[in-house]
Amino acid sequence: MLTENGFTVVAAVDNGPSLRKALIDEQPDIAVVDVRLPPSFTDEGLQEAIEARRRQPGFPVLVLSQYVEQLYARELLADGEGAIGYLLKDRVFNTEQFVEAVRSVARGGTAMDPQVVAKLLSRGDARGRTSELTPRERDVLELMAAGRSNAAISQQLTISTSAVTKHIAAIFGKLELPNTDDDNRRVLAVLSYLNR
Repeated sequence: MLTENGFTVVAAVDNGPSLRKALIDEQPDIAVVDVRLPPSFTDEGLQEAIEARRRQPGFPVLVLSQYVEQLYARELLADGEGAIGYLLKDRVFNTEQFVEAVRSVARGGTAMDPQVVAKLLSRGDARGRTSELTPRERDVLELMAAGRSNAAISQQLTISTSAVTKHIAAIFGKLELPNTDDDNRRVLAVLSYLNR
């Protein structure tokens, strides 16, 4: 599927140690990684992805998982660098959605599975500054967490792109995320959202 959509696959591995070696030797532009890999079938893929990002901050990683694990989403986003995706494996069967997620992450964006986002939203009481967001701002932030661009958010919510921009500015203000050259405010906003 990846090669049919213009990607070059430089390595395909089936275990944690081989993944680490491939990431070091091949230095790919992005890694698409299963959370659970042999030999332990626990979270070896995730841990190798996190280690790769320790070695190379901001290295693009798209993680695939069978189930929604909130902890995985938080661990992936913890460094605040962006270029992270977390999709349920079912999404791979939607070629357009999967390819867009790979491209978004490779460009430095985030791509969070809608089911992951929905599960995070359903977690009891909102804490901290995210509780100050309006329902529309929460919708916008949810779509930002899912990796949507302003244009895609505009289309999905049936509002103008200027309205999306205003909602995002309000989100940044309420989450106290000032505009700096050092930080990606979209990623920081998503982190705030995930860490509620």
